[in-house]
Parts: sequence; C-alpha cells; structure tokens
Amino acid sequence: MMTVLLIMMVALSAVAGVMYRVTLSLRMVRFKQKAHSHGVVGVLAILAILLPGLAHAHGKVAMEEDPCLQRVGGNLVHFNAYQPQHAANAQYCTEIPAAGDTFLVVDLVDPSLRTLPVGVRVVRGLSETADDQTVAYWPPTTHPDGVVRGEATLAQGLYTLIIMPEGLSSSSYRLRVQQIDSATLARQAIGPVTLLLLLALIGYEFSKSTRWRSWRVFGRS
Repeated sequence: MMTVLLIMMVALSAVAGVMYRVTLSLRMVRFKQKAHSHGVVGVLAILAILLPGLAHAHGKVAMEEDPCLQRVGGNLVHFNAYQPQHAANAQYCTEIPAAGDTFLVVDLVDPSLRTLPVGVRVVRGLSETADDQTVAYWPPTTHPDGVVRGEATLAQGLYTLIIMPEGLSSSSYRLRVQQIDSATLARQAIGPVTLLLLLALIGYEFSKSTRWRSWRVFGRS
C-alpha cells in the first residue's frame, strides 16, 4: 500500500512539475496576456487528451481488458456476481464488496460451450484442488440458454470459482469478498487527483489574467 501511494505521489508531482515548466516557458516566450492565453489552451488540450483515459479508468473497459471475461478451453465465458440485498442493480466480478448471499452467473459467450456439460465449483481459498473447502457446487449439465446460474453464501475472505466444461480444460476466477484492494483504490485515485491538479492550474492562470484583475478592480469600486 505504501509503495503504491509513493508511486502515485511521485507521478502526480511529475505531472505538476511538467505543467508548471510548460506554463513558465510560455510566459517567457510571449508577453504576459498571450502567454496566459496559450497556457490555458495548452492545459485544456492536455486535459482533452487525458479525459478519454480517465473515462476508461472509470469503467469503459475494452473486451480484451475485461477481468470478467476469460477463456475456458479456448472458448469465452463471462462472470458476474450480484447481491440484490445490498445493491439491486449492481454487478460485480472479482471484487465482491460484502459478505452474504451472492448470485453467481457465468455466461457461456461462445455457442460451442452451450452443447457441452459445464459444471461450476466454488472453493474457499486460492487452491483449485481443495475439494474439502467447497462452498458451492453445480454438477455438469448442458445450458442451451448459455447461462450457468447459482447461489452461494460467501463469508469474508478469498475464494476460487472454477468453471469445468466436460472434455476441456477448466478455468477459474479469484474472488475477493469484503476485502479492501488498496492497489485498485490507488489506481482509481490517480485520475481524479490529476484532473483536480489540472483544474487548479487553469484557475491559477485565469486568476492572473488582465480581464480577471480588471473585473476585481471594477467590482471593488
């Protein structure tokens, strides 16, 4: 946790330093009013470049980067968990925020899997062979609708959900129930903090503009 936070602080300091040097260079090249104008335009341009990345970090994930999507025997499956007693419309993947009754849904994306018997096992811990730690098991059967559904009561801790298609190699998801993922929280904080820094820089540049100073003088008079 401390390492991640240190890296984040260094990265943010680097961004702030670069933005300051860019603004300072612009002021030295042109006279004050034009330097201010170009500085703000430059910040806005950088902000426009960063915004797609920030949006991506807040949930717009490409299919190949979706942690809920995996291959089982070369075929695609997609996993989601639901806890309607806590949040009616929320869906989760490997990070399940609360303990309790949890609906587990595996979508058999590739149609070829829908003709094969597919079973699912959920074990406590990170070992796929710990049969004595099984907390839920759905024996192999075909699923013409492409959806494997089940319910399990999950306590706080780590789990492994194993998808077992008959005749193919299995695949698994590592589930974290009511756990704090500090690394993920730190990564998610980088985008908002960077955005705040850019907005603060824009506000600082605007506060030095001739128009802003004239408006303040006029308002006081």
